[in-house]
Amino acid sequence: MKKLSTVALLLALSLLVAAAALKAGAKVGARDDNKPAPVALGSVVADFTLPDPEGHDHTLASLKGTKGTVLIFIATRCPVSNGYNARMEKLATDYAARGVQIVGINANSTEPIEEVKQHAADKGLTFTILKDKGNRIADRFDAQVTPEAYLLDASGKLVYHGRIDNSRAGDAITATELRDAIEAVLAGKAVEKPEAKAFGCSIKRG
Repeated sequence: MKKLSTVALLLALSLLVAAAALKAGAKVGARDDNKPAPVALGSVVADFTLPDPEGHDHTLASLKGTKGTVLIFIATRCPVSNGYNARMEKLATDYAARGVQIVGINANSTEPIEEVKQHAADKGLTFTILKDKGNRIADRFDAQVTPEAYLLDASGKLVYHGRIDNSRAGDAITATELRDAIEAVLAGKAVEKPEAKAFGCSIKRG
């Protein structure tokens, strides 16, 4: 009889521990549910507002190209991102007349807005650059490195995410995924390679 009572007690304790674990898991899940899922390929990107280095606010809707929009997370101090400055500017000049706009986003907490402004002037970057203070938009896209590119088609749907090309220095380019994706969008075709892993410096979140 005593043995049965001990077994019953152990069983009751096990059930209490299991219930507590489930309750804790439910709480964790509730917190996670409150955090929006990252923008997925094929989904339409919701509008957002960020300031430029002059402090003027811009919505994504106001910056969209008629045929597409490229958002590139960039940096002022990252050597990889800086290695792409000329190529990013070339993308902007090549595609502006064809209806595709290039927009830079600086989400590094270590790079103040004044530095972003000076960097653009020093490097000759003429495309719009926005400051993502608090990493709100970087978190929405789950952007991790600089440079990291996101191509939206004319409807605002995300159709490509990843690197600009495969060569940091630009002297051994054998794959131009971002340009290929833009050309596909302009031709009204599906993007053959919608993802190519980005590489660079980690985004410094505050």
